[in-house]
Amino acid sequence: MKHEPTRLWGVSLLSAWLAIGCVLLAGSGSAYARDTAMLNALQLQQLVDDAHAKFKDVKEGKNANYIPILDTIPSELFGVAIALPDGTIFTAGDVDYRFAIESTSKPFTAALVMQQYGGPAAVAEKIGVEPTGLPFNSKLAVEVLEARSVNPLVNAGAMASVSMVKASSEDERWKMVLDNLSDFAGDKLPLMEEVYNSEYTTSFGNRGIANNLYNYERLYADPEEVLRVYTKQCSVGVTTKDLAIMGATLANGGVNPKTGKRLIDQKHVPELLAIMLTAGFYDGSGYWSMTAGLPSKTGVGGGIVSVVPGKMAIAAFSPRLDEHGNSVRAQRAIRYIAGELGVGIFGPNAD
Repeated sequence: MKHEPTRLWGVSLLSAWLAIGCVLLAGSGSAYARDTAMLNALQLQQLVDDAHAKFKDVKEGKNANYIPILDTIPSELFGVAIALPDGTIFTAGDVDYRFAIESTSKPFTAALVMQQYGGPAAVAEKIGVEPTGLPFNSKLAVEVLEARSVNPLVNAGAMASVSMVKASSEDERWKMVLDNLSDFAGDKLPLMEEVYNSEYTTSFGNRGIANNLYNYERLYADPEEVLRVYTKQCSVGVTTKDLAIMGATLANGGVNPKTGKRLIDQKHVPELLAIMLTAGFYDGSGYWSMTAGLPSKTGVGGGIVSVVPGKMAIAAFSPRLDEHGNSVRAQRAIRYIAGELGVGIFGPNAD
């Protein structure tokens, strides 16, 4: 799958130049920055193709087997995409394959909560924003950390986010969550019923976390209702292209580039991205920040979305995960693209 302009070619090409040009004119240490003053659409497509080719044969990692259905996903699937703030997408590989969004959904529900409560203060107060230093599904974190739910990008905090969605019934809560994810993608996203059934029937750990949070008054709706809606949220089906557009919505200041709909106030996007940078890779977030320098969110379904504020989103998908639950191929592809472009928010990677 190649370059897919959503507007006239000339407009898309100009947009590609403008979106990347200021980064390159600043003079990063990457090969692309050294060799050209501006990137055009063909060069962006070549970069995506190169990233896919470079890592498609990597065999490290394994599928998430603690969720039975995820262990059945073909492990060789691999898609890479860049999306610009005007909706132009550059793709390579299996970018139309629909997979479970899993934890990659979490920042977008956090954005919904921020909008409903008028900003991130409610998230900081009722959930927390600190990284845990522990696995994403840690029950210990709920017991030893004062905030209990800790932050909205780990399982405990994500369930707290779902419980905070302002709704009068379970059906309304689920509709709000699903509609919000679809709005970020700019397309109607489906619930993958088989994934939901597989996850819900084996969600003993998350059920324990939800009940503990409720006991500590850090869950704000019925625990089993929250568990069902949260598990459905994780079971929504997305493609790599969907993830790229969802990330591009944040890169575009909270406005979806396909639909023009504002989903989070621009002034709150930096605060959401800060949480993504510090907790989006779970207990691998520090190394990711050091080596890629991009606000990101991963999911055990194999998806990762990274945001270059004001410039683009980079998304990738492949089911094989590392020890932290992050896709091996996807993170290498995104790190490679970020490094070649020199777009890490702290400056280009020294490597």
